[in-house]
Amino acid sequence: MQIDLHHAMTWVVARDAGFSPAQATTIAHAAQYVDDATNYGHIKFHNGAAYERIATAHKMLEYRNLDSLKNMKVWVPFHFLPGNGGLPAGENPAGSFIQKLVCRPHSFVAKDMVAEVLADKDRPHSLHRLGITAHVFIDTWGHRGFAGVDHPVNHVRDIKDHNGQSHETLIAKVTDYFANILQDNIPSLGHGQALSHPDLPHQHWSYQNGLGEAVERNNPVDFLQAANALCKVFQTYLVRPITGLSPGVEREIAQCFSQFVSDNGATRHQQWLDAIAADRFGLGAHQLTYIAKGPGSWKHQALGTTLADGDEDCYQYHPDFLHSDWKHFHDAAKKHRQSIIVDILPRYGICVS
Repeated sequence: MQIDLHHAMTWVVARDAGFSPAQATTIAHAAQYVDDATNYGHIKFHNGAAYERIATAHKMLEYRNLDSLKNMKVWVPFHFLPGNGGLPAGENPAGSFIQKLVCRPHSFVAKDMVAEVLADKDRPHSLHRLGITAHVFIDTWGHRGFAGVDHPVNHVRDIKDHNGQSHETLIAKVTDYFANILQDNIPSLGHGQALSHPDLPHQHWSYQNGLGEAVERNNPVDFLQAANALCKVFQTYLVRPITGLSPGVEREIAQCFSQFVSDNGATRHQQWLDAIAADRFGLGAHQLTYIAKGPGSWKHQALGTTLADGDEDCYQYHPDFLHSDWKHFHDAAKKHRQSIIVDILPRYGICVS
């Protein structure tokens, strides 16, 4: 899924579940920032203090995607949550180990992930962690059938667009880029070979996967299920009746899927923001914004830097840093990764650390 759903739709779902506009804004920002926090390592302050942040994403064509260890530390816990074949802990799907790593919607692993964040509600970064969890949770629908490692299971062939539009193949787009690195072998990482088809809320498509199976995907149906399930997660967090989306909001979300049909995520995102500002969802008009990096971003507010990539040699330390959204996000991201890789996945016989 892309910014239109991870940010704007997540805000709508959080508001419908009962969060205040400010709380929903924090949750939605954290959910989207999972795709934008691409820097990692230590930062230093002039007073001798230091802080280590982690990357929760890499650019899809970045060389680090070819490092299997970084794949497991980034793509597995934050984007392609292993599904264990949809089976509970202690049971194994048929086939090889890769079947345990393939993402499955609303799996037992995903439910355990939700339980961990619900048990962490008393922390300063609780809403930020809930946003991270929301990102990973709804991606189990968008990324179903794919694994966050470079493996033939992710091979995609014979893509067909049932909306009547044409598409480019990944090989045609990036062969030149990888020619000197991979000798024309495009990596089978996540859904890279499927381009953006798994992420587009209006897309109805089919393909043949790496196992030779014919797969049909109806994203509008799948993503509406994801939104409804996410609303129930939010309601559980708030200790409210677990009813899912209200009928009016569910109807409007479904209509947005069918009406906002640009393949450009930024275009669809703006359409969602306009709909929120016009109170289309009946949740109160709100001027929702999102700045990933640069002036006004969480990083800028925390560190005073406008650099999008890289860091200053040293930053001026201010006590408010400890309470910044940027630090809370990275604290939450580290807790999330630890929980997934060290606590949850081993229950399912999955070791990726």
